[in-house]
Amino acid sequence: MVTRSTNPKSRSPSPRSRRAGAIEHWNKESSTPCCVLQLGDVIDGYNAQYRASEKALERVMTTFQTLKVPVHHTWGNHEFYNFSRDYLTHSKLNSKFLQDQIAHHPETVPSENYYAYHFVPFPKFRFILLDAYDMSVLGVDQSSPKYQQCLKMLKEHNPNAELNSPQGLSEPQFVQFNGGFSQEQLNWLNEVLTFSDKNQEKVVIVSHLPIFPEALNSVCLAWNYRDALAVIWSHKCVVCFFAGHTHDGGYSEDPFGVHHVNLEGVIETAPSSQAFGTVHVYPDRMVLRGEGRVPDRIMNYKKENAFPR
Repeated sequence: MVTRSTNPKSRSPSPRSRRAGAIEHWNKESSTPCCVLQLGDVIDGYNAQYRASEKALERVMTTFQTLKVPVHHTWGNHEFYNFSRDYLTHSKLNSKFLQDQIAHHPETVPSENYYAYHFVPFPKFRFILLDAYDMSVLGVDQSSPKYQQCLKMLKEHNPNAELNSPQGLSEPQFVQFNGGFSQEQLNWLNEVLTFSDKNQEKVVIVSHLPIFPEALNSVCLAWNYRDALAVIWSHKCVVCFFAGHTHDGGYSEDPFGVHHVNLEGVIETAPSSQAFGTVHVYPDRMVLRGEGRVPDRIMNYKKENAFPR
């Protein structure tokens, strides 16, 4: 199940009621879902200027507590407009305690230097949550070497005075509201995917930032999306990549049969509509049943990736 939601001070009326509506829908499902994936931007950046960040987050998390299943949270740029990385690490938005560990494979244990982990909701199917702001100027102490490194990288690709502007850029994803994956995190991802290949698992990757250009406007891509794709495309196990960030949503199947699904955002959803979906997993496909702005999608696995019946 996948949902994107925003806070009570969102630019669109009543996101709280839509979030509550999604939760009520899932709680009433005849077949209990295994979990909920929250794709980031759970509260709006505008909260920071009103000094309402903590209150807004508490209201959101109180609503999530009514769910009967665990929630896995990714972090987006709006989280970092409100909070530092250190704050988020010690907040209720850190769902890393839900991670699974692979016995006798220490290389698949993520570092504490980034917020990423993996879990197995049912046999032979692994979810991996990535930290798309591992490399970023958002939420980082400006006196730290990592901030200086990321700022240098950003300015090398974006000479604009306004770093949130993609105007004139040959690589428009290099804007301040995006981020990227460190080599350390990509190496870890490669290790987990290597294990999944050998174990004949299917893998779904979850990230706030998308990585496949044909699924959306390229200004919303991760800075080093090509590096992430190179890792994913070197393995057979990945079947789907869920992302948020782009409020209008998007979809494309890449040349290697990976389905890239960018969920529509509540923040751009009319008061009378909704923006969430439920994913049903079958031996040969995943089916997204959308609500409101989110369309239904049938995502077939490549034939060599289908589960044995």
